Amino acid sequence: MPQLRDLPAVDTLLSAIELSPLIQHHGTKAVRDEIRTLQDQIRVNRVVPNWALTPTGYLSAIDQTLSKLRYTPIFNLTGTVIHTNLGRALLSDACWQEAQALVTRPMNLEFDLATGRRGDRDAIVERRLCRLIGCEAATVVNNGAAALLLCLNTFAQNKKVPVSRGELIEIGGSFRLPELMARSGCELLEVGTTNRTHVADFEAVLDEAAMLLKVHPSNFYIGGFSAAVSAAELAELALKQGIPSCVDLGSGSLVDLTKWGLPAEPAPQAVLNDGIDVVTFSGDKLLGGVQAGLIVGKKNELAKIKTNPLKRALRADKITLALLDATLKRYEDPDTLLEHIPVLKTLTLTNQELQRRADHLLPAFPASWHAQRVTTQAQIGSGALPDKTIPSVGITVNHKDKSPDEIAAQLRALATPVIGRINDNKVWLDMHGAEPLEALHENLLALTP
Repeated sequence: MPQLRDLPAVDTLLSAIELSPLIQHHGTKAVRDEIRTLQDQIRVNRVVPNWALTPTGYLSAIDQTLSKLRYTPIFNLTGTVIHTNLGRALLSDACWQEAQALVTRPMNLEFDLATGRRGDRDAIVERRLCRLIGCEAATVVNNGAAALLLCLNTFAQNKKVPVSRGELIEIGGSFRLPELMARSGCELLEVGTTNRTHVADFEAVLDEAAMLLKVHPSNFYIGGFSAAVSAAELAELALKQGIPSCVDLGSGSLVDLTKWGLPAEPAPQAVLNDGIDVVTFSGDKLLGGVQAGLIVGKKNELAKIKTNPLKRALRADKITLALLDATLKRYEDPDTLLEHIPVLKTLTLTNQELQRRADHLLPAFPASWHAQRVTTQAQIGSGALPDKTIPSVGITVNHKDKSPDEIAAQLRALATPVIGRINDNKVWLDMHGAEPLEALHENLLALTP
């Protein structure tokens, strides 16, 4: 029977060729710590299992633990195309290649090549946004919430901002608009009611207001007996009062989605045309790029935002700016967007293509899994068009000996985890995220009956 003294030394195990893949995936220190943890437990139990005597024996135990603690690719078959928890919009390979060539070398991030002096890190993206949207100025921060926080802090620190009660949103991660407003240093003035807010509600508090704010409902909608103040009406009020107006669009789309049969979403350029001074929106949702907060609008207001000391704390890094610029460049040729923006391509997949994907994957499931093709609906997701769905095709799976939770867990445990959703006592796998298809097929073949 093996003794404690027979346990191999940690350094001996680390130098073994069998553990090289683990070290490459997880890092030397992480693997060393797991070896020590395993051996410490063995010493506590004073029983040495045979697997603990060879490097190969440690492979499964270490990988099982560390695989849960590293970033890994997954297949998003949830039916929510832009999923907050799963990385949101897919990035274009071509955009990534363009950005990689920049960010792996020194680049002119804040350097003016014409003058040889320090430059503005947002200048290149700003010019492109102005060209695409028709705005006077633009700037970029690290996410959408930061964009709104910066605007509020710039125009209303220690002052009051009225917001419709119907727009006091809470989105993923318990992010609440009132709390963000408090952190920005301004005071919230609630106006109207949950379902109906009128221009008169804003007029009643106009003398107290430092700015006027309208917020996209993001992940919910109000229907039925309801009313809301439009961006144009808000802009007119702000202009009369001599205060700035701001609309937070959340996802923000630069193109008319209805031309592809998708639900309409307000575009920044349309809101600016309504007279709004500043518009904020995300770079990683319907835009189809990297996580970023975009602020566009009138030159005077943007100048104040850019000189706010918080701008430096919230600024975007070189990877974000390079990827964002590469993505925006694709919008200069709108007729080829579906070829170059993966999220738009995914959202516009035909029913025939979705059915083809399902039919190709069905044979990969063991017969006992009772997999079948179904029609379903998919969500665009992550703050985009919360009340709208698009037709889709999926695969439902159930098993006489496995609960839906057990099936979902087995799918998550595959070499490349597959994430679906549970509904009606079945696991649903939506085909909008079934790509690369052949890799997914091979992945599913590892399922056990």
